[in-house]
Amino acid sequence: MSTAKDLCIIAMDERPGAGVGQGDLSLALAGAELIDLLAVEAASLDGDSIVPGGPYEPHDELVAEALAALIREIPYESVEDWLWRRGRDLSDTYQAALEAAGQLTRGRRALLPFGNDRLEVAETPVRRRAQSRWEAGEPTLLALAKAVGIADTRCEDSSEHASEPVHEHEAVTTVLAIVNDAVMELEAVRQRRSIENAAFANVWRVP
Repeated sequence: MSTAKDLCIIAMDERPGAGVGQGDLSLALAGAELIDLLAVEAASLDGDSIVPGGPYEPHDELVAEALAALIREIPYESVEDWLWRRGRDLSDTYQAALEAAGQLTRGRRALLPFGNDRLEVAETPVRRRAQSRWEAGEPTLLALAKAVGIADTRCEDSSEHASEPVHEHEAVTTVLAIVNDAVMELEAVRQRRSIENAAFANVWRVP
């Protein structure tokens, strides 16, 4: 199971106009990788520090890359630092991996929110797995999707989805909270740059 791949597929399956920011998705993908490593005890958290765990041989190449990227010397890396380091251009990496594996096809349905090519998710077991987790309301996948702005529209009028997803593991809750904080920080940077650019542009309009 690769929560990151499932998240990427869900993001790419979004309706046109409901775009997910490349940077936001990259941060969430890094969080998803860490959550999967925690699930197999290949890593654990000591507070918000990532402590490498026991031996683990991933079957997924990108999960293997994430495992190899863990800092294995004290002081260990914080979750926040991991998100920014591992997450750099990670959405592009996942898109390329999915396309190389035949999970994406060139189509006419919609422009990806983080690319210039018209790509769509192919109907494969990988897509069906992601959709199955999404439709089942898997809490971690829903929370990561929500962090990047993907609304849970499976049953909007049902009170079943009115509350926040419940996460049984404290470490997962910690990672999700830090993912949310990182996405908000990235948005704050975008807004600040937008204001600065607008102010600079106005300088040149002054007669």
